[in-house]
Parts: sequence; structure tokens; C-alpha cells
Amino acid sequence: MGPVRQCRIGPNFLKAAARRRHLMSKVNEYHHAGLIGGQPEADDKTVVAKIRHTEEGFSTAWLVTPASIWLILFLVIPLVSIIVFSFWENTPQGLKPAFSLEFYGEYFYTEGFFDVEAKRFLLPSVFIRTLGSTIYFTLTTMVLCLIVGYPIAFFLAMQVQAFKFQLALFLLCMVPFWTSYLIRAVAWLPMLGRRGLINQALLGMGIVDKPVSFLFYSEFGYTMALVQIYVVLCIGPIFFSLAKIPKDILEAATDMGATPFQIFREIIGPMSMPGVAIGMIFIFVVIMGEFATAVVVYGGKTSTAGTVILNYYGIANYPFAAVNALMLMLAMVIGIVVILRIVDIRKEL
Repeated sequence: MGPVRQCRIGPNFLKAAARRRHLMSKVNEYHHAGLIGGQPEADDKTVVAKIRHTEEGFSTAWLVTPASIWLILFLVIPLVSIIVFSFWENTPQGLKPAFSLEFYGEYFYTEGFFDVEAKRFLLPSVFIRTLGSTIYFTLTTMVLCLIVGYPIAFFLAMQVQAFKFQLALFLLCMVPFWTSYLIRAVAWLPMLGRRGLINQALLGMGIVDKPVSFLFYSEFGYTMALVQIYVVLCIGPIFFSLAKIPKDILEAATDMGATPFQIFREIIGPMSMPGVAIGMIFIFVVIMGEFATAVVVYGGKTSTAGTVILNYYGIANYPFAAVNALMLMLAMVIGIVVILRIVDIRKEL
């Protein structure tokens, strides 16, 4: 059977192959070369030269070296220096290298913490309470920025159809971010004062009989200033996440009878979570270390972790400033890890 089958199939296969070659020659004959002509056929020397050039290119180590040097100089070395300085001692002659835990104890320990009869029994140190207040203001600002920024990003991505208008409005949202951070903080002073713009508007509309005082140098004014300054950091990531959602999915959900709330809950909300997480990380990292707004808008009535570091750096107590910086960095790392555990950005993207 084997030889007979080969004898019967062989000629048909050869005829089919010949017919296929004939058709391909016809296609190549009538193929249009394009406006700039067809691509010339590469000879053997050109192919060998390209292969040799590819093999002689930069290695992976050379490509990674610039970024590695940058990280080592501006991230690893400063971080190691902060850790080393936190164990040094202050002397009349200056800093002295030592392995001392004195400043760590000063950061955590409060006199009377273990004394039942003392007023400071189980009361955390002032530095831990300052870090706690910094985290409180940061979380409050994150929630308010999400409440304000998400509708803006949703409007830009879902309601504005033309790309040029989307880009124009997004750049308009970014305009305040182009100015100096300190100028944006100082700009709140003429608005929040007793004779400021907000009080004048309230008096003009008859809402209040006399200027209100809770706006200026207050927690309310400080929080509002933080929201206005940093809300743009969450608008951008959320906008890009929403813009990546295919419109066909939303149309299909609408055709299947889903309500707008169901579409948002099942499609838009989950698919925009990476942008929300990235925006919250941006805001969390920046506000945890900021100090100028607390000094300018709050009038120095509250201390943040950033102001504590600045004050001890100003009096040349570098070891204790390094301890506060390390505790702040540890809190920031924990916060970022918590956000990433809530939203797995790599999986969602």
C-alpha cells in the first residue's frame, strides 16, 4: 500500500506545487511597487553585515550602568548616610562616629510611660504623636483629593469625546502645577484671612454677620490648601486609567440592559483602580514629607514630621534629624505596601 499511495499522490502534489509557484509569480508580477518603489532585495553581504552589527551592539550591562550609577549616587548613598548618621553622637566638637541608640530611645521613650501614677502613663512620645498627626492629615487629604479628582478625571475621559478637547482640559487642570509650590501655598493667605476673599463673599451674600475665624491658621484651611495643591497628582493617573477603558465594553453593557450604576460598579470602577492607587501613592508620599504648607497656611500651629526634621536639621542635630527621617521613611514604605496590597497594580494593568 505504501509504494502505491506514493505513486498515486506524488504527481498530484507536484502539480499543485507547480500551480502554486505559477500563481505566486503572477502576484509578484502584478504587485504594485508603491509610491517610492519596492524594497530592494538584500544580498548576502548586507545580511551578514546586519547580523554582525547586531552582535557587536551595546551589552545589557552598558545599558543598565547609567541608571544604576544614578540610583547609587542619589538614592543608595544618601540613604546609607542617613542610617549611619542616626547612630552617631553629638559632641561640642561636632559629630562623633559611634554606635549609639540614644536618639532612637529619645524618639520612642517618654518619661513616665510605664509609671501608673504619672500623667504620661502609656502616652506615646511627642515625635510619635507628630508622625500620627502627619498620617492623619495625609489620609484626610487623600480621601478629599479622591472625592474631588475622580469626577474631574471621569468627566474628561468619559464625557468629553474629542481628543483635542480632552487634552486641552487636562492641560488646564495641570496649569496650577506649573507654578511654584510655595507660591500656591502663599496664595491661600489672602483668601482665608478675616478680610479675605472667602469672608468677603460670605458677608456679601449675607450668610454670616461677621468674618469667620476658622478659615485662617486652622486645620480646615490647611487641609483645603493641601487638597488644592495636590489634587492634580491623582487626576492624571485616574484620567489615563479611565481613558484606556474600551468604549465597546460600555456599549455592550448598555445593550445588555445594565444601569449606569451597574456599569460603574462592575466595569469602570474596577478598571480605574490602578490609576486610583497610583494617584494615592503620589499624594501619600508627597504630603508625608511636606512642611511648607504647615508653616505658611497653618501658621506653625501644628508640627509635621517634615517640620520636625527641618527644625533639628536647623540646629545641627543631624543624628536626631536622621532618626526622624528614617521613621518617616518607614511609615511611608508601610503605607505604600498597604496600598499595593489593596490594589495589585501589576495584575490590574
